[in-house]
Order: sequence, then structure tokens, then C-alpha cells
Amino acid sequence: MKLLKHVVLLAAVWCGANSAVAQTWTQTSAPTNHWLSVASSADGSKLIAVDTSGHYYISTNSGITWNTNNEPQLGSLYASWSYIANSADGTEYVGASANVIWISTNSGLTWLSNNVPGATFLGPATVSADGSKIAAATGDNASTPSGIYVSTNSGVTWAHTSAPSNHWQSVACSADGNKIVAVASDAQLSGSIYISTNAGFTWVQRASPNLNMFSAASSADGNKLVVASNPIFNFGVTPYVLVSPGLVYTSTNSGITWVSNNLPNTFAWQGVASSADGNRLVAVSQGGNAIFTSTNSGATWISNNVSSQIWIDVASSADGDRFVAVSVNSGNGSSPGGVYNLYSMPSPQLNVTPSPTNLTLAWTVPSTNFVLQQSTDLVSWSVVTNPPVLNLTNLQNQVTLATSNASGFYRLKMP
Repeated sequence: MKLLKHVVLLAAVWCGANSAVAQTWTQTSAPTNHWLSVASSADGSKLIAVDTSGHYYISTNSGITWNTNNEPQLGSLYASWSYIANSADGTEYVGASANVIWISTNSGLTWLSNNVPGATFLGPATVSADGSKIAAATGDNASTPSGIYVSTNSGVTWAHTSAPSNHWQSVACSADGNKIVAVASDAQLSGSIYISTNAGFTWVQRASPNLNMFSAASSADGNKLVVASNPIFNFGVTPYVLVSPGLVYTSTNSGITWVSNNLPNTFAWQGVASSADGNRLVAVSQGGNAIFTSTNSGATWISNNVSSQIWIDVASSADGDRFVAVSVNSGNGSSPGGVYNLYSMPSPQLNVTPSPTNLTLAWTVPSTNFVLQQSTDLVSWSVVTNPPVLNLTNLQNQVTLATSNASGFYRLKMP
């Protein structure tokens, strides 16, 4: 048996300085509109945003240009898009409207619809990285709270799960679709966070730090979670009293325990998003017109200086270096909102897993193209010709090489 003698250089090389701390949000060329939801592919290149009038817009170049296709235009407010989600490669879209799920498997060129039996008003949806597993919940517009529905065949058939009736506001899943977190906004219930570890078929209630949850996001493995809540006020007294603050909470053990983050507690936190490793987070607010980002799983946050927008949703690339946020209104609330993005120069980490027979190199899908290179002397470098394979359980590109008796160095480099 050959001994492993690879020496691996864990480095990413790029042109220009790393601007991870830069917090400049830029409005994209998407039209001003009353946006409701946005989703991003793992590499951040494919974006889809939906609005209250039943339209959707797609970008294939990280928001530089946008197009709308032959969409299932839905028309009235109660038939408008309520949520949009997509697969890791951005080819499968899942949208919810009334009790109908709309699915496209060709990046929005054509759509198929199917009624979800028993659903009253489908709102939040989430989809696994490969697009096969979908969870859709009833939204807050339902006259009667209902449940959560799942599909394991890209929406061909659906099953009503054991999740209790509730005003579900958000669902998020791990990359493989097996771990799901669902949050609700109903102060009358004893708890509003539920977790599933079997693709949504059974659920366990977790201790909820707040009863007015509005958004949830998950790391690729489903262990790191972030949830956001709205404040609850008692308007029956003068002056009115803050009963429950609106905060952002994080968990590192699939929701068993939660830690509140040092963010303004009167903001109506409306949307959160997470990188694949759960380290980079973003939270957007309606009441505070604010966006905050974190690079350390929510331990500390940076406030972003952006134009006055009433933010409604946000999405992240797998590496957390591309965020995209949408607002439902701007200014004083009378003008339509916009689509904004934030880009930081990525510096991916190259992970190494040796075995007696091979060496696996892996890195999270980057939002900027990197190529894997190898060297024997740290002077001359050549491109590794083995094509990377996307691992849909952790959103990492992987290259497996046979071991040898020679020493070797590896790096990721921007072309």
C-alpha cells in the first residue's frame, strides 16, 4: 500500500484585496416593484424575485440584468406569489400561490401547477439542493391556520404532515432536505418553532424564544439555524408597552437551544439568510429599514448603510459572499421597492480528507469562479484536470485524487 505523502497548501489565491468587511449594498437593474420574495442559486449567479402583482424576474448574472418570461401571471393580491425557493443549481423553482404550487424545472421557461390537497393558502416553501424534496406551509393570509405539506418527487405528489395547524411564516431545510425548521407567528400558541429530521413527515416542537417568528434559515447540514421575530406590543394601554421584543436568534444544535443576538429589539425582523456553513448571516428589517450582516454565526453584527427601504426578504449564496435583498416598499412606504445585492471578495477554504487510497479536496461552492491547481515545488502550478463534483449534502465541490509517494501542494486560484 502506498503511503500518503501529500502536503496540502490550504490557501485561496485571488487578484485584489479581500473586501469581506465592506458593506456597500447596490441596487440592481431590476425594476422598482412591490417585491415579496427572492431566492439565489448556490453560486449566487442565478436569482429569482417575485412581486405582489404575480410577476417574477430572473437574473443569470448575479443581478446585472433581469428578464421575465412566460410566467404564470397570477393577477390579484390573493393569487400573487407568496414565496419563491430554488434548487442549488438554480434550474428548479418552487413558487406558492393560494393552494397551488408552481414548479419550473428549466429555470423559469415553463411552469407546471398542481393543487395541494387540503391546503388553504400556501405561503413559505423550501427545496432541497437537488430539487427533489419540497416543504410548503400555509401562510399568514389563510383564514384558518393549516399545516405543512411535503413532496419527495419534485412536487408530483404531496403528503400532509403531522405538523400542527398554525400561521406558518417560514420553512428552511438542510441541503439534503431531511432536516427542516418551520416557524410561525401566533402569540396564542405555546411555541412556534418545529423541527423535522425526516424530510418533514414528523415534527418535534422546540422551546421557542419568541412567539412571533417570521423567518428562518439553515446551514447546509441543518445544525446551525437562524430565526427572526417581530416585536409584540400591547396597544391597549397608553403609552403602549413592548410585550415581546423582535430579535434574531441562532442555534448550533438544530434548535435545541437558542442564543439571542445583539440587535435592535424593536425592529420587525422580516427575513434571514445563511451561508452553507452557517457562519455568514444576514437579517433584514421592515420597521427599522435596516440590514445587518454577521461573519461569525451571529456573535457580532455589522449595520449596513442602505437607502430607506421596507425590507421583506433576503437570500445568500452558499459561501455567503453574495447576498440579495428585496423590499416591498421604499421611502415612507408609498413607493415601490427594489432589489439590492452585496458582494464580498470570496476566499474559500480548501478542505482535505485523506484515506489510504485517495485524497479528497473540497470547498464550498464559491460565488466567484476558482480553479484547483497543483504543484510539486510551490513555484510551477498546473490546473487539476479532474472536474469537481458537487456534493448536494453539503454544497461543496469535491475532487478525488489517487494517492502517490510524491509530495504535492494544492491551491484555489481565481482565473
